[in-house]
Amino acid sequence: MTKKLIRFDWAVKKLLRNKANFVVLEGFLSELLFEDIKIEKILESEGNQQYGEDKFNRVDILTQNSKNEFVIIEIQNTYEIDYFHRMIYGTSKVMTENLALGQPYSEIKKIISINIVYFDLGQGKDYVYKGTTNFEGLHQKDVLQLSAKQKETFTKQNVSDIFPEYYIIKVNQFNDIAKDTLDEWIYFLKNSEVKDEFKAKGLTEAKEVLDIMQLNQEQRYGYNRYMDYLHYKASEAYTLKIETEEKIKEAVEKATKETEEKVRKETEEKVRKETEEKTKLNEKIEIAKNAILEGAGNEFIAKITGLTIEQIEALRKENK
Repeated sequence: MTKKLIRFDWAVKKLLRNKANFVVLEGFLSELLFEDIKIEKILESEGNQQYGEDKFNRVDILTQNSKNEFVIIEIQNTYEIDYFHRMIYGTSKVMTENLALGQPYSEIKKIISINIVYFDLGQGKDYVYKGTTNFEGLHQKDVLQLSAKQKETFTKQNVSDIFPEYYIIKVNQFNDIAKDTLDEWIYFLKNSEVKDEFKAKGLTEAKEVLDIMQLNQEQRYGYNRYMDYLHYKASEAYTLKIETEEKIKEAVEKATKETEEKVRKETEEKVRKETEEKTKLNEKIEIAKNAILEGAGNEFIAKITGLTIEQIEALRKENK
């Protein structure tokens, strides 16, 4: 039977910061970025502050990839409608926190922002998205490239290699069918479980490191508090959703009633006018018929009734 493990978003702040457990994070990053990643250290920044109800779940990591270039990874997990804006803020903050005063801009390290979200962020059918920055010509439609000197100086091949890179994993949109090793990791992120047949890097170690039964009393208390906090936030969001739906329903019902009342009044007014017009026309016809019987001429009848000569002639034919 597959055992339940500690949620990744809590573990990444509390357990996986330890150097002995880097192998778990390294496995996740290697599967996502499709290259072998080694963690140099966890950066001590404002984003890594730890406190009871940490809402940001962010860890800044200094890594080294297969090209021997250092990369700052940002892992986030939160519930916010303006989360795209938070992504921008997060990368900007990491950038400024890790550029020392007086350093040239060329010392800015590549930033990869990995965002694990447990809510529907934006609109899209996929569950893993990657975003990079490129510059396209408005007229020639060409992509702006680095010069030969820039490539040599910065050891980069493309402009996008300099700018932050974003990954969004929409966990709840994953259908639980693991087709590759990255999917195995996403399955774990969603279900806090690792199946025996999973082969992804780091997951074997995760089964040991993130075993709930391995937590000490203090850690178990902290984890339970965090889970209670997530339940509270989920309940709060659900309540807000129900209240919003109820308000929308009331507004729709009110608008429907107002529309129905408006239509009813307009219909009644139309019928009333049509009835009045028909009554008046019948009265004119009766007057005209009587006038015809008395031998009055068409123009005289038209003058006193308002009927047309054609209508009066039609009435004369009916009386014959």
